[in-house]
Amino acid sequence: MAKVKYYYDTESLAYRIITPLKRRSFAYIMLFLLASALFGFLAFVVLLNTPYFETPKDKLQAREIDNLKIQYGILNRKLDQVDEVMNALEDRDNNLYRAYFNSSPISEEDRKAVFGIENRYKDLEGYNNSDLVINTTKRVDVLEKQLVIQSKSLDEILKLAKSKEKLLAAIPAIQPVRNENLKRMASGFGYRSDPFTKARKFHEGMDFTAKMGTPVFASGDGIVSRADNTASGFGNHIVIRHGFGYETLYGHLSRYKARVGQYVKRGDVIGYVGSTGRSEAPHLHYEVHKNGDVVNPLNFYYGNISAAEYVAISKIANQENQSLD
Repeated sequence: MAKVKYYYDTESLAYRIITPLKRRSFAYIMLFLLASALFGFLAFVVLLNTPYFETPKDKLQAREIDNLKIQYGILNRKLDQVDEVMNALEDRDNNLYRAYFNSSPISEEDRKAVFGIENRYKDLEGYNNSDLVINTTKRVDVLEKQLVIQSKSLDEILKLAKSKEKLLAAIPAIQPVRNENLKRMASGFGYRSDPFTKARKFHEGMDFTAKMGTPVFASGDGIVSRADNTASGFGNHIVIRHGFGYETLYGHLSRYKARVGQYVKRGDVIGYVGSTGRSEAPHLHYEVHKNGDVVNPLNFYYGNISAAEYVAISKIANQENQSLD
């Protein structure tokens, strides 16, 4: 049986029984429970957002982030190695390949400049590891640009190499007759005495003495553009157009072996020594033209003589004697 509680009423000067208010007690209890529940919920939320309380999902995400960091680290180390290889390749490209073919080097700014929309990395910002991701992405973009530029450069070098090969084959680089003992050089390029008038005039080629019918060779690859005797003084002669501005003339031939329009290679027999036209004796008059101007053939004899032989021929060719035509 519950205890009965009394209180003293000062107005009536008597003790009265205290009657408990059940509704008020119930309200107090509910308010306490609600406050406790709210406090517990807030405490739970706080705990969820602290590093001291991780759910299994949080732990899984943390491990994935750590793995990504490791993978990005490995990727950056590999990019370092690729950068070293690319830098070495670019150095050879600029200072060896392009220098050999007289082509301008490609600047580092052009090789590594990344073009595109403004703020192209904006979508990668705002994350905990944004700096790592953005820097790695930039390195990949720069490398991609370098590879594109280097690929185009190598394509250009390949074209230059093919053109260079044709140029080297086209240059009139050998003597047009056999001259093993270096005794066939009769008269060189420059001022000489005319054999008929004895006047001093400019001799635009080189004269090689040889027996009638001695084979005459093409000094470089090219196409025969003339094989006739209509040019003044040269008699039967052949003209070969080599390309790249080079042209050679072979005069006073006894007969032809090559015909107009024929493609000949260096060393092919194109005719035979004679004494047709304005000639004092059997010999070959040989000229080299570059871009329409006569040049000294001596400057091109590097294909079949040594340095010592070149010096010996130079001494003979530079003597101001009498020409044979």
